[in-house]
Order: sequence, then C-alpha cells, then structure tokens
Amino acid sequence: MTTAEMWQQVPLAPPDSIFKLTAAYKADTYPRKVNLGVGAYRDDDNKPWVLPVIKKATEILLNDPNLDHEYLPITGLPEFTSAAAKLILGSESASVQEGRAVSVQTISGTGANHLGALFLSKFYKWNGQPIIYLSNPTWANHHAIFKNVGITPVDYPYYDPKTIGLDFTGFLQSIRDAVPGSVFLLHACAHNPTGVDPTPEQWEEVATAFLEKGHYAFFDCAYQGFASGDLDRDASAVRYFEQRGVPLLVCQSFAKNAGLYGERVGALHVVGSNQEEANRVRSQLSVLQRSEISNPPSHGARLIALILNNPDLFEEWKRDIKTMAYRIIDMREKLRDILVNELKTPGNWDHITSQIGMFSFTGINPTQSQAMIEKAHIYLTANGRISMAGLNSKNLRYVADSLDKVVRGEL
Repeated sequence: MTTAEMWQQVPLAPPDSIFKLTAAYKADTYPRKVNLGVGAYRDDDNKPWVLPVIKKATEILLNDPNLDHEYLPITGLPEFTSAAAKLILGSESASVQEGRAVSVQTISGTGANHLGALFLSKFYKWNGQPIIYLSNPTWANHHAIFKNVGITPVDYPYYDPKTIGLDFTGFLQSIRDAVPGSVFLLHACAHNPTGVDPTPEQWEEVATAFLEKGHYAFFDCAYQGFASGDLDRDASAVRYFEQRGVPLLVCQSFAKNAGLYGERVGALHVVGSNQEEANRVRSQLSVLQRSEISNPPSHGARLIALILNNPDLFEEWKRDIKTMAYRIIDMREKLRDILVNELKTPGNWDHITSQIGMFSFTGINPTQSQAMIEKAHIYLTANGRISMAGLNSKNLRYVADSLDKVVRGEL
C-alpha cells in the first residue's frame, strides 16, 4: 500500500456547526451583519472583553521573580484545584471539609467532561450497558465526548417547545423510569442551549428522585456567576445535591466567567464517600490524565488561583462578573420590551427574560432561522438559539425588527 492509498478510506467529517457559522459570519461583507451564534462574551462595542481583574492578575504574574515554566503536577496546580473546589462545592461543604472531594485540573470544561466520562467508563458500576442520560437538547459536544469513551447517550425530556420552557413532568418521569444507578448529566445553571433552568423547588424534587433511585449526577457547570451575576446562587443546585448526599461529580470551566476562553482553565471534582475512597479515585484520575496530557497548562490556572485566593482580587472578579451578567440581563429586558411593547410581535416573548445565561431559545423554527441568516445576515443556530452576548445597543433594534418580520412571514 502506498502512502497515497493509505488514508483513502477515511471519510470526510462535516465541519463543526458553530465554527462553520462563525466562518460564514466572518466572510459576510454586509455592514449590518450580526453574530448571535458564538458562545463568547462581547461588550457593547461587540469586542472581546479582557476582565480588568485578569489584567491585574497577569501583571502580578509578570512581575513575580519566582515565576517559572516547570511542569505542574499531573492533577494540576494545587492552589487552583483546592480553591476551585471551594468555589463550586462551597468552602463549608462536608466533602471539602472532610477531604472527600477529589479535584483535578483539566483542559477547560470540555476536558473535565472527557476525563469524567473516561473515569466512569472504566470504573462506574453500570446497571446494564454504559448509558448517559442527556437533556434534549444539550451542548452538542456532550454526545461526542461520551460516544468516544464507549458510553451511549440517551435523551431525556427537558425543553418543551410549546411553552418555550422546561418539561419538568417529562424530566422527572425519566429519572423515575430509569434503571437504578443510572447516570444523568445535569446542567448546573444557565442550561446550554435553552437558557431554561429548574427552579430551586424543582431541583429539590430532582434530588429526591435521584436518591430514591440511586442515580449518579454528572454536573456540568460552565457558567457559574455568569448566569445570574452571583457565584453562590449559580452553584446552588450542585451544593444542594452535595448536601443531600447525592453521588456526584462536577465539571467546571473558567472560560466564560473569567473570559479565559483560550487559556483552557477547568477542573473535575469527584465527591467520594470517605477519604480512603477519594484517594483511590485520585490515583486513577492521575493515571488517566498522565496518559493523555501528562500535565495541564499553568498560565490560566495561576491567574485563577491568584484571584480565588486573594480577597481583594476575588471581590474585583465578582464585580467583573456582574458587569457581564447584568449587561446580558439588560439585553434580555430590552429585546423583550421592543418585541412586546413596541412592535407587538405575535406570540408570547416572556421566555426571553425568564431564561438565564448566555443563550436564549427564541422559539423560531429552522426555516425562520435560515431566513434570518440569508435575508437579515443575522447568524444563529438552526434551532433558534441566540447568544445574548452578541446583542448590544447598536444592533438590538435591527435584531428585534428582523425577529418581528420573520415571525410575521415578512422577512
């Protein structure tokens, strides 16, 4: 076999839908084009925003005479992982206080999901075939991550297109119907892609159902603080499950809430039942991490470690988070106001403000979404999801007018 023939059987994979959308936006020369597809924060001038606290922490690192570029430990920077665990689980949580929380630094939230999935694929006591229950819909990458380690994704009801809200009855019933010991992936806050979260009371019912069936909670938390502007509020579901004693792990990302998209800063936290179990889990996670990346990168982790462990920087970070979250909340309120009160757009648009986080499911269908792209040069995913971070004072009216027209069939 010649080199030319060797890879002839490799099929051409389709491009990633989000990155394809971004490429199309960049190639578009229309002056009023709008990108509502990408999941990254933009300021009111549609520019990436480097958080002031990140600039300050970077300056501190640059002026540290002891800074080097040596390898980190396999499981990551200890001052980062320990502080990250306290941030998501709570500094007073029993698992943290009793040393039962195993924390490993990962390649952002994607790496945390992968490492958690890989660990479960090798060591979880499956009741039948390895299956992970994923919300319908969920972040598209979840399916590939679990399939790649031999775990079959199965949808559970979550989003109700009729109400543009949560199908809580279907969600809860799927938990009760699943075989005991099933694994469910739960979005900790700011559900991606719908922006629809359970209420605190609904989370309580979900936790009770988990305990009754002995299920395992695989939490994915990509938006702590970014959703509501409050770090503690956005961690409340995870902390409640931990307090109730639901077996769980948490995937954590600092891409959104610290604006460190390209630094790939994340962590995986596995809660054990005791220290001895935690030590065994840690040992195996270390083995898995070593075979894949050897050691995680240091720069982003050092930035977050500085911020989380310095009271002044931590308070500044919380202010920066509020700046981002509140701008998005403001865009939600203004978009709904224009649609409802000015344009009298057909339909109910309360979901624009009841949903939370970076994304919103508008409720428009794939045909309407395609019309938005082709006719208005407003780029969004086919399912009608828009990134609220892409809205600003300069394009808000244009987007609202276009939404109104597409709903009326006039675009």
